[in-house]
Amino acid sequence: MALTGTDAYTGVGGLPALVSDALAAARAHRFPHSCRPEQGRLLQALAGGARVRIGETGTGLGVGLAWLASGAAPGVRLYSVERDPDRARAAARVFAGRAEVTVSAGDWRRIEEYGPFDLLVLDGGGQGKAPGDEPADVEALLVPGGTVVVDDFTPATGWPPLHDGEVDRARLHWLEHPALRATELRLAADLSTVVGSRLLV
Repeated sequence: MALTGTDAYTGVGGLPALVSDALAAARAHRFPHSCRPEQGRLLQALAGGARVRIGETGTGLGVGLAWLASGAAPGVRLYSVERDPDRARAAARVFAGRAEVTVSAGDWRRIEEYGPFDLLVLDGGGQGKAPGDEPADVEALLVPGGTVVVDDFTPATGWPPLHDGEVDRARLHWLEHPALRATELRLAADLSTVVGSRLLV
C-alpha cells in the first residue's frame, strides 16, 4: 500500500487493461493507496513464475491484484483478502469476468484458507510492520521454493536498516528469516521491497 500510489499512475501509459480497470475503480472510490507502478511491474514479473496459486493480503481496489493477474499463466488461481467489505466488493467487480480471481472480505489471516502459495504478496496484513500485526508464517503459507513479497519500505542506506531512527525490526524479520533466502530490491529512489524465497529444505 503506497500512500500516494494511485496518483503515481498519472501520465503512465502502456498499462495492462486489467490494471487500467482497477485504477479507474480506485480513482472512482477516491482510494489513494494503490501499489505504485514500479511495484506493479515487479508483481507482474513474479506472477509469471507461479504454477498453481498466488495470494495477496490487502486488495484495496485491486491494482496490485490486476498486475498479478496480468502476469499469471493460464490456470493459475489468484486469491486476495481485503479487510474493508466495501472495497472488497468494489474490487470483486473489477475481476467479475475473471473466474481465476477470488476476492474475499475479512481479516488478512483468511488467506490461510487458500494456501499454500507459489507467490504471496503481503500488503494488507502479515507484514509485521505495525503493532499487533504478527508476521505471516511463510513456512505454512508458501510451498517450498515459493516467493513472498513484502512491499513499501524506504530503501535502506546502512546496516542494520533503520525506520524513523530505530532499527527496522520488521525488515530484519524478513531479511534474516531462517526459512527464507531474502533480499531487498530498490524499485525507486524512495521505494524498496523485500523478496524472499522459501528454502527447499
